[in-house]
Amino acid sequence: MCETTVYLVVPCYNEEEMLPETFRQLTQTLDDLIRAGKAGEGSRMLFVDDGSSDRTWALIAEAVQNNPRICGVKLAHNRGHQNALLAGLMTAKERADCAISLDADLQDDIGVLGEFLDKFHNGCDIVYGVRSNRATDTAFKRNTAGGFYSLMKRLGVETISNHADYRLMSRRALEALSEYDEVNLFLRGIVPQIGYPHDVVYYERKERMAGESKYPLKKMIRFAMEGITSFSVKPLKLISNFGIFISVLSVAGLLYALISYLSGVTVPGWTAIVSAIFFLGGIQLLCLGVVGTYVGKIYSEVKQRPRYRIETAQLQ
Repeated sequence: MCETTVYLVVPCYNEEEMLPETFRQLTQTLDDLIRAGKAGEGSRMLFVDDGSSDRTWALIAEAVQNNPRICGVKLAHNRGHQNALLAGLMTAKERADCAISLDADLQDDIGVLGEFLDKFHNGCDIVYGVRSNRATDTAFKRNTAGGFYSLMKRLGVETISNHADYRLMSRRALEALSEYDEVNLFLRGIVPQIGYPHDVVYYERKERMAGESKYPLKKMIRFAMEGITSFSVKPLKLISNFGIFISVLSVAGLLYALISYLSGVTVPGWTAIVSAIFFLGGIQLLCLGVVGTYVGKIYSEVKQRPRYRIETAQLQ
């Protein structure tokens, strides 16, 4: 009989429409894994309510009473997907031999959970779920996602292409993760830095069965900026290099203006002057915005406020 305790960590935010089906499918899958000898009897599903405004926590609390394999944690306030996921992983760390994180919408194929555990039993501390294709995405999302991973690579950030937060982490990897104290969380960039033996499992992402996506375009852009500014200072270096380039152009423009003046060739250039002012002013504001983003992140880090606070937990 397998003695490996596996926790499925599922962050939830306003998922009342999806949860009944999620409970049913994950319970069946976990039971199958236990019967197949890939997970132990002590394995559980841990649902983390990220301060939902609907009946998400009520459904989780009810499921805990009716299903011995379900546990629940309720955060006192909405702290975002990454913090909710971290809260679940840190709760599972003390109870599980490994934890597998996945979304409540079941778009990540739970049929490959057995492959995750096979690689764990073969010595991998981290197993990444990687999408084999993006056929279910719109052309816009495919292109922007590809551009994001390409940009992260160019900026020197180590990430796994086409991997979200569907992954297995051993207790040893979770202990290492707990040592990362930053407030601005981007787990897709942090986990690859742990460096323990790892592998990937490929799967096809499904369509959402119920409810709405909690990651519209605005949140996706914000999340991408979080990842870029949390793991790379190259944007600041680009600003410095661009400043040097503009300075050289300014000197060249000054020399041109001086030569034109001495040669007596002075033509009124109101349009050119105004265009230059607007151009340089826009560049300066852009650069200040990038620098301000980094300063804001420093401000968040030095305050060292708690990343999340658990209001109540129902563990069994």
